[in-house]
Amino acid sequence: MKTVFKILFLILAAIVLIVIVVFGYRDIPLETLKMKYGKAPSSFISIDGINVHYRDEGLSKDSIPLVLIHGTGSSLHTFEGWTNQLKKTRRVIRMDLPAYGLTGPFKDRNYTMDSYVEFIHKFLNAKSIHKCILGGNSLGGGIAWRYTARYPNKVSKLILIDASGYAIKAQSTPIAFQLAKTPIIKNLFTYITPKFIARKSVENVYADITKVNDTLVERYFELALRAGNRQAFIDRLSVENDINSYEKIKTITQNTLIIWGEKDKLIPTEVALKFHKDLPNNTLVILNGLGHVPMEENPDKSLVPVLEFLRDTNTLD
Repeated sequence: MKTVFKILFLILAAIVLIVIVVFGYRDIPLETLKMKYGKAPSSFISIDGINVHYRDEGLSKDSIPLVLIHGTGSSLHTFEGWTNQLKKTRRVIRMDLPAYGLTGPFKDRNYTMDSYVEFIHKFLNAKSIHKCILGGNSLGGGIAWRYTARYPNKVSKLILIDASGYAIKAQSTPIAFQLAKTPIIKNLFTYITPKFIARKSVENVYADITKVNDTLVERYFELALRAGNRQAFIDRLSVENDINSYEKIKTITQNTLIIWGEKDKLIPTEVALKFHKDLPNNTLVILNGLGHVPMEENPDKSLVPVLEFLRDTNTLD
């Protein structure tokens, strides 16, 4: 019997070793990632000891810049298409949130929404931004409306793109999210990160998966391998959010644009309707044929309502 257990143990160990060899990836050195993803117009600024990666583009005299916040597992690059157009007439600022992109993890591993709201506040103050138009996608949208509720004098207008905020069951969840929440497996996630998981996770948030190309997948995958990001990804998804925080949404009086991908399976349009009902002053636009990250999947189509929303905003001194 002992011989049988020993053989089974050796077989299991061999399987684990093969998996690690085939699917295991070391962290990519930060300097290597900077050479590829942190070139101009990228800059870095220290916030609470974290070297935050950001881009500040467009009209420097724009007194009320547009600040854009990405979602879970993403980076500032998700707004590249929007920024290329918006920077012609506005000042556009975006950053990699702690835990993602080139910025890396919070020093204290505190990934609560309160921690992110205070991070945004410190970032805006460090950039001497007294008022802005604040926009966010998914997690970034959840941070954006919470920031607006806490610091209403800092936000002129609000843009919510498939934003988090209400407790609801997803129709489909990216496999990376599922693995990062699974006991035992999540402990291996920091060492074993198959590239196909990155592809499947991105495909999950797109309505048209033919738009998920190798370059896009490589960016998501390589930035996930920045030192500390894989553990931070797990830490963030382990946070229990306040299920009653949505009550604060009703206190937001800023003019708000709600943009939603019709085919969003992670945060369905049901949530868009809740925002539409609770926000006192808002416009809702459902984008047919798009998924959870419409600004990335189809920048031109998703930007149309944004341009209309910003048209009457005079931001130049």
